[in-house]
Amino acid sequence: MAKSLEHSISRVKDLLAFSLGMMNGENGRLLMERYKDAIESITPFDMLALEDKQLEMGITPGLIKKDIEKVVNVFFKSLANYHWDKPVEENFLYYLMLENKAFTFRLNQVKKIIKSYKDREQADFAEMKMELLPHFKEFITFDAHYVKKENILFPYLEKLWKQYRPLKVMWSLHDDIRNQLKIIISILESQQSSWNNFNKILGKYYFLVFGMIQKEDLIVYPVAAETVSKDQWYDMHIQSFEYRFPFIEKPTKPTDTQPKKRTLNLPRDPKLGIQSETGNMTAEQALLIFNNLPVDLTLVDENDKVVFFNKAKDRFFPRSPAIIGRAVQNCHPPESLDTVEKIIAEFRSGTKQNASFWIQMQGRFIVIQYYALRDESGGYKGVIEVSQDITELRSLKDEKRLLDWE
Repeated sequence: MAKSLEHSISRVKDLLAFSLGMMNGENGRLLMERYKDAIESITPFDMLALEDKQLEMGITPGLIKKDIEKVVNVFFKSLANYHWDKPVEENFLYYLMLENKAFTFRLNQVKKIIKSYKDREQADFAEMKMELLPHFKEFITFDAHYVKKENILFPYLEKLWKQYRPLKVMWSLHDDIRNQLKIIISILESQQSSWNNFNKILGKYYFLVFGMIQKEDLIVYPVAAETVSKDQWYDMHIQSFEYRFPFIEKPTKPTDTQPKKRTLNLPRDPKLGIQSETGNMTAEQALLIFNNLPVDLTLVDENDKVVFFNKAKDRFFPRSPAIIGRAVQNCHPPESLDTVEKIIAEFRSGTKQNASFWIQMQGRFIVIQYYALRDESGGYKGVIEVSQDITELRSLKDEKRLLDWE
C-alpha cells in the first residue's frame, strides 16, 4: 500500500510538471513524450491531487480553467480506461449520471437542428432563432443538476476528501455555464443579433457543458463512487427529492427514510425548550416560526460553520441538510469568496454589523442581508443570512389597516 502511494505521489509530481508546462505554453508534443509514463497511468485520484497541488501553489481557479480542457483531453484515454463500479438505481449518483445522458441527447438534437439550417443554400437565421429559443430556455432547468452537486454532493465530499479544493473550480465552471446560457438566450431573443455572434457564443457553451460532463464522468464520479458509503449515498438520494430531476422521470422516493436520516445527527426532541426574559417556547414552536416566516434564514456560527437553515415554503436559494457543518467559505463559488471572507472579517472585528445586497431573479426582487450575531458582552457569535422576496412590498401604496382585512 505504501509503495503504491509513493508511486502515486511521484506520478502526480510528473503530472504537475506536465500541466504547468502546458499552462506556460511549452511544446505540448515534447511534454507528452517526457511525461508519457505518468500520462498513460493517471487515475481520477491523481487528477484531483494534481489540481489540488495547483491551488496549493496559489494558481487561481480562473487560471486553471483556461487550460483544464486541454489537460483533460490529453489524459482522456487513461482516465476513460479506469475501471470503477457504476452506481445502480436508487443511488444519488445513478440519477446524476442519467441526467447527464439525457442532457447530452438534447444537446445533440440542437446540433442537428443547427446543421439542418447550415445545409440549406439560404439559411434564415431569424427562423433558426425561433426554433432554437425554446430548446435553450429548456436547458435552464438543467441547472438543478448543478445545484444538487453544489448543495448535496460537494458538502459530503468536502468531509470525505482531503483534496476537495478542485470542487471549487468545478463550481466556478457551473457559473460560467449559467452565464453563457443567459447570453445565448439574450442573443436568440434579440432582433439585431447575427449568426456569427451566436455561433461564437454557442461554441463556448457547448465546450463548457460537454467538458463538465466529461470531468464528472472521468474524475469526480469515479472517486466519489470509491469513497462514499452506501448510507451516505442513500442520505443524498433522499435529500435530492427537494430538487428537480432535469430531463429524466422523477424516481419514486423510498418510504423507509427515517432510519437513514439519523446519520445526519440533527436534534429532533420537541421537548427541548427556549427560555428567556421575553417568554418561553418549545423547539417545535421555534421551528414552526422559522419555517413559516416569509424569509430564507441560514445561521453560521462563530467558527464559520453552517449550523441551521429554515425550510421556508417558497425558498428561492436552495439548501440541503448536507450543508450542516460545512464551512461557509465552501458554500460560495471562488469568484465571490473574497467578499464573503471580507464580510465575516469585518463582522468578527466589530467594524461592521450588517451588509445588504439585492438582485432580480426570475422576475422577482430579492434582498439578501447579513447580520453579525453577538452575545451580551459583545462577543462575536456568528452570522445570520436573511433573504426575502420583496417584489410585492415594493409596490405597496397608501394604507391597508387591520379593519380593512377581508
